[in-house]
Amino acid sequence: MKFVDEVRIYVKAGDGGNGAVSFRREKFIERGGPNGGDGGNGGSVSFVANPQLTTLLDYRYQQHHRAKNGEHGMGSDCNGRGADDMVLQVPVGTLIRNEQTGELLVDLGEPGQVFLAAKGGRGGLGNMNYATSTRQTPRFAQDGAQGEEITLRLELKLLADVGLLGFPNAGKSTFISRVSRARPKVADYPFTTLVPNLGMVQYKDHLSFVMADIPGIIEGASEGVGLGHQFLRHVERCKVLVHLIDMGAMGDGRDPLSDFNILNKELKKYSAELSGKPQVVAANKLDLTEARERLGPFTEALRRRGIRVYPVSCATGEGMQVLMDSVAEVLFTGRTDKIHTEAPAKGSGKRSGAPAKKASATRPAKKAAKKASTRTAAARKPAAKKPVRKAPAKKVVAKKAAGSARKPVAKKGAAKKAVAKKPVAKKASTRGSVARKAVAKKTVRKASAKKSAAKKSGGRR
Repeated sequence: MKFVDEVRIYVKAGDGGNGAVSFRREKFIERGGPNGGDGGNGGSVSFVANPQLTTLLDYRYQQHHRAKNGEHGMGSDCNGRGADDMVLQVPVGTLIRNEQTGELLVDLGEPGQVFLAAKGGRGGLGNMNYATSTRQTPRFAQDGAQGEEITLRLELKLLADVGLLGFPNAGKSTFISRVSRARPKVADYPFTTLVPNLGMVQYKDHLSFVMADIPGIIEGASEGVGLGHQFLRHVERCKVLVHLIDMGAMGDGRDPLSDFNILNKELKKYSAELSGKPQVVAANKLDLTEARERLGPFTEALRRRGIRVYPVSCATGEGMQVLMDSVAEVLFTGRTDKIHTEAPAKGSGKRSGAPAKKASATRPAKKAAKKASTRTAAARKPAAKKPVRKAPAKKVVAKKAAGSARKPVAKKGAAKKAVAKKPVAKKASTRGSVARKAVAKKTVRKASAKKSAAKKSGGRR
């Protein structure tokens, strides 16, 4: 079935039937009075959201929809029959806008939701409704009102919980075919997917969600390059976006990090709200050798931004379960802890986060040690200056004592001053020399006394 997600249609409600002008004509009854009946109401046009539909294909070829008019009134008090309403089935998630003004009239996002687009005209009254005591033969009736008409634009936004984004040939169709029962076209050339595909994913504990695969987005899509932005409306309702990165892409300027930046830039150009949705980044095609070589630098680049990368291989199924667990956690709980990582500290360079923290921790310690050393030095300086400050005070006291007391006392004060200035070792040396001199004098005296005693004894003889 061809996928159509945008059409323009014209709807016209039915007109109301005219009232009848009639009089009763029967045998033996003269002037029976008015008996014209009322006209029937015209049919209205309404839209109903049908969950069984997935495309607006029916309205691509039939663009004019008119409801039936109400029947006119008849005689013998017979009213016209009202027309049936026209009900148009549209897929769930259809937006209905006024083509002339662009105003959004309704968003049919719930199954069974009904919207009245054009109301049918009311039927006119017959002449029997205008008969009074003073006007017993009214010869007029009311015409039916015309039904509403409007030109509408129908836009389909698929109801999906998870959306797949990525460059062409990134592996989105293979991804959705592995996690769901959807079987989109898979080939080895770009733009294999030309229309969005939906798949029901059966998760653990009887939980399920809908995943949408849209055609690839390339640089310049906002200017109409490739398939443009016409299919991004189908992921606007998604709560989680899975950004699939082609790690094995080859060509001019093709790099995993540049692909990631280009796609996010195109999302911002289309809608700021869409670019702000949670993104789960998956690095695909790890079964290729060159893809594994690019994984390290790409993971490190996104880690600096605080984004976690899930390495997967849609062909072999490697890493798919871990990725689906993270997607389900964001979808059902709203927590985004697993899809983010702790960014390294600024100024760490190429080193990991742990050495950066140690370096940052040692710098404050060195500063604190310097401050402590300066404080201890400042505390020691006053202690060393205390004796110097007390010395002048002693000198002043000594001078006062010298002026008031006698000269010997002053000499003693001067001697004390001299002794205080000399070191202790010099005092000991002076005392020893004085003692030696005294002993020498005593020996000399004894020798002279002996000599004089010997002389005296010799003269006596």
